[in-house]
Amino acid sequence: MENTAPTLIEDAEKARQAMTPLRLRMLALLREPASAATLAAALALPRQKVGYHLHALEKAGLVTPAGERQRRGFTERLFVARAGSFVVDPAILGAPPATEKQDRFAAEHLVARSAETVREVTRMQAAAAEEGTRLITFTIEADIGFAAPRDVEAFTERLTAMVAELAGEFAPPEGGRRYRLLIGGHPAIKGKTTAGIN
Repeated sequence: MENTAPTLIEDAEKARQAMTPLRLRMLALLREPASAATLAAALALPRQKVGYHLHALEKAGLVTPAGERQRRGFTERLFVARAGSFVVDPAILGAPPATEKQDRFAAEHLVARSAETVREVTRMQAAAAEEGTRLITFTIEADIGFAAPRDVEAFTERLTAMVAELAGEFAPPEGGRRYRLLIGGHPAIKGKTTAGIN
């Protein structure tokens, strides 16, 4: 059965062990249990070479034993990836430069908050999967346009007021679940549109 829960890689050495083209291909194949021989056949590589890289992935904690099976008179060890996907913590390569908290127009601030969201949501999703529950989130995307730079500030001010009013209507009751709302905007990539609010 395929393991779909994500795992956050927070250790630089572990990330280094995973970030080679061959090992990434192996991790993709190991979403289902497989042996070194099975991987070698799928990758058209010598079994010894695959075994070496498989051992490195196991040592890094990225794959785990998944039992044994008899095949052609031999006992094969099966392995499976610890997660259906791996998310590398953006902080591994260095935290974004610090900015004043109120500087909501700084790109560095958006990058830092986005990285924090990646970390927190990935951890919570993995924890929910371990409990056999689903992490309920929501995403709102929209394409908007501004005629002049000052329009960005005007839009932000109006949106802030609207969100503050709406948030007041949804104050968490006793024992209710609090949610963190992050709204960010950045220039759109040319030719790329978002399927969202029109």
